[in-house]
This record gives sequence, structure tokens and C-alpha cells, in this order.
Amino acid sequence: MTTLKAFLRREVRPALGCTEPGAVALAVARACEELTDRESVAAIRVTVSGSIYKNGMAVGIPGAKGARGNALAAGLGALVGRSAYGLEVLRDTTDEDVRKAQCWVEDERVSVVCDPERTGVYVLAAVFTPTHKAVCLISGSHDRIVQVTLDGQRTFELPETPGSPSGAASEEDLPETLEETLKLLDQMDQEDEDFLMEGVVMNRTMTEAGLEGDVGAAGFGRALQDLLSSGDVCDDLPTRIRVACTAAADARMAGALLPVMSSAGSGNHGITAILPVALTGEHLGKSRRDIARALGASHLATSFVKRRLGRLSPVCGCAVAAGAGAAAGITALLDGGPEVVSASMELLLANLAGMLCDGAKESCALKVGVGACEAFLSARFALEGRALSLPQGVVGASLEQTVENVARVNREGMKTVDRVIIDILDQRHAPAR
Repeated sequence: MTTLKAFLRREVRPALGCTEPGAVALAVARACEELTDRESVAAIRVTVSGSIYKNGMAVGIPGAKGARGNALAAGLGALVGRSAYGLEVLRDTTDEDVRKAQCWVEDERVSVVCDPERTGVYVLAAVFTPTHKAVCLISGSHDRIVQVTLDGQRTFELPETPGSPSGAASEEDLPETLEETLKLLDQMDQEDEDFLMEGVVMNRTMTEAGLEGDVGAAGFGRALQDLLSSGDVCDDLPTRIRVACTAAADARMAGALLPVMSSAGSGNHGITAILPVALTGEHLGKSRRDIARALGASHLATSFVKRRLGRLSPVCGCAVAAGAGAAAGITALLDGGPEVVSASMELLLANLAGMLCDGAKESCALKVGVGACEAFLSARFALEGRALSLPQGVVGASLEQTVENVARVNREGMKTVDRVIIDILDQRHAPAR
């Protein structure tokens, strides 16, 4: 069973840009590090799962000034990527690197193809020079490098974790019930508190970028802030939460060269899991430690849901999993006990369980804002005793059963959704003939 420190180290990490093209760039960068003639890359061929393909197709790449896509990320991974940076692999990107990577993509030196039989996180990157071929496989989570080869010879292989041969989801180390999971918070020390609060600073900086910087034509957070300032929408805490989260996601999806603190493998999850809890705590004058503890509850609850939904899925984990996590964190912050925390998460899941993930792009900011706002309302409903009184719809007799029901809808009922969405995206982006 995991400890709180191990959980935070594994599931709450800085990430630069969308984690799907980030994983592509990381795999390419790690493969290139095996090459003595890296400067002579002739071709890059990347095979990815449906979810990686979908989420990386139309999202902004950090530092690329609006340029998008997995192929661009792959090119940048070869040119400037450093695997030691993890999910901040493209931290050193310059304008010249972007121009060169775009030329590689236009010259078809870089290709990214979807393997529809692969699910979750799967990136197989092969990099070719005139004399060598290096390959890196990432699987299970976005920065989990499983194997590296050079000219067919294995140079690195990740040892299997006992009891988890695939190593697909580290959330499996969590206890089976939410109540037991949240007891990990009793282990929180000053180092953990400081780390959790660091995520608030990091993600609020992204909010500021979304409100003040160039985030393209969408700018939903800024537009909502303008409506708030003009009096066209109510200036209250739920609206301010929605503004902050939407603006942060605006900037991140546009490719701002800033990290966010992620949760359960996703930066947008991190925005949703962190900012509503922090803003609520500040609004109510809660202590730093109380806010940090509530943030820990939010991250734990987010991963508790993600362990059933899967690392990547046809439903929007930002609104569904991280939204449920934020509801748990806010409820805990307001002194709700385990039953009330569970009730708040059930209300969120009953509300948003069917929200589709149709790829990472500008409109994700809308979903992040919805999940964040509904998390606050779900927490307040539950604290007022307005829980669902009996099983209904996907809501079961316990939170654990509810999460499993949502996961079953995701796993069985929506198993063809990704293929349909990918087909739509492929038709849109197919070159004109």
C-alpha cells in the first residue's frame, strides 16, 4: 500500500503543456539520447493509442506560439527534448526549434499514426539516422518509460512492479475505499504541505497567463471575467472559481510555456483539482494547513476515481474525475465527514458522468470551468444535507459502487466512442487531394 509521500511524488507533478503530446515528445527525446548522431535525424515514426492520438491532434505545444499537434511535439522532442525534464521535456524550446520542427513535419520526416487496438497511454517512438535506429516505449502513464533499444539491442527496461505486471495504473496502490484512502492525509508533514501549496502558486500563474496573455481567439476565461466585471454575471465565489480554472486551461491549451501542477497524469486535472479548493479556502479564511490538507484530499479523490476510469478514457476526466476530487476537497475543507465527502462526489458524478472527451483543444477550457464550478456546488449541496437519498441512474448504494458504475459505462457503453471521434478528426485533418 502506498504512503502519502509516494502518492504525491507519483501522481502530483509539474507538467509543461498537454501531457499527451508531452508523452510523445518525451518518448522521442529519450530515443534520441541513445544516438551518437542525433543531429542527423532522418525520420521519426511514432505509433500511439487512440487516446494519445485524439488528445494530441489539435492542442497547442508549449512555446510554439499556437502551433499544434503530436507530430510537432515529436519533432521538438528530437530537436530540443531532454528526458531528464520528465513532462517538462520541451522546457528549452526556442522559436528556431519550432520553425525547424514545422519544416520536418511539412517534409513528412515526422509521422504519428494511431493503433486503434491500443488503449490508455501508449507511445512507441522510433528515430532513424543514416546509421542507427533508436526506439522508446512509454506505457501505462505519461512519463513511464518501459523500454529503450538501439539497433535492436535493449539498453533499458523498466522492472515489473510486483502484483502489477502491466504497471498500467499506479492508482491501484490506493486502498479500496475512499474513507481509507483519505486516511493517508494523517501522514502529511511540512514538506507535503509546502509541496501541495506550490501547486496553487503554479496553477494560479497559469490563470494569470490566461487572463492577461495571448491565448488565441477563444479566451473563454477572459470573456467570463469581462462578463463578471460588467455585472452581466453574478460576482460570487462559484463564478470566480470558474473564471480562474477556465483561464488557466485557456492558456495551457494554447501552449503557454509555463508548467502547471498536474493530478493523476493530467495538467487540466490539476487545474480542476487544485484551484477550486484553494480559492474556497482563501475566501473563507482557512489556514494554510487546512487548505493543504483539503488539496491532498482532492488529489487522492481524483486518483480514486481515475483508478476505475483509466488513465485516458472516452469521458472527460477533467470534469468527471478531477471535478469529483475537487468536490471532495472543498467538502473536507468545510469540515464535512467521510459520508458527506462521498455524497458530494456522487452528486458531481451524477451530474457530469457522461461528458465526452473529444480531444485536447481550446474547448477543454469550457469543460474544466464547468467541472470546477459544479464541484463547488456539489460540495455545498452535500454539506446542506442534499444528498441523493437512494440509488438512481449511475449512482449506486455507495460511492465505490457509483464509481464502478461510471467506469462500466465508460468501459462497456462507450468503447466505440474514441474510434468515432478519431474518424471525425481524421476526416477534418486529412490533406486535400
